[in-house]
Amino acid sequence: MIFDTKVAILVLEDLLMWQKLNVTAFLATGIAAAAPEALGEPYIDATGRCFARLLGQPILVFAASAPVLLRAHRAGIERGLIHAAYVRAMFSTGHDAANRAVFQAEPADQPDLVGLALRGPRKDIDKATKGAALHP
Repeated sequence: MIFDTKVAILVLEDLLMWQKLNVTAFLATGIAAAAPEALGEPYIDATGRCFARLLGQPILVFAASAPVLLRAHRAGIERGLIHAAYVRAMFSTGHDAANRAVFQAEPADQPDLVGLALRGPRKDIDKATKGAALHP
């Protein structure tokens, strides 16, 4: 199936594995929260137990350098894409309010990004993620 929109998560390529997984998980929740229309129906197992809804389209995960992350961030803003960001200082916090405080303290034009998630029209996501490689 071909979707009109695309979801991409870009993660700084030199993070530790636990950091990559943590950033990816947090950013995916940001996209789901900002685009509830992208969620599929609940999953129901053979006994009738209900499980949480998942995004109804694939999420592409890319490894990116710091300059590629910053360029994608700027492209996301310029193109008005749904946008979730994770900055390095968030690794040193322990809860959401502290994450938001350190995020707000970042320079808006040069944040220390370690991860970024974008959702929008396919061609806009392709342009924003140019230079990033699918994560191995």
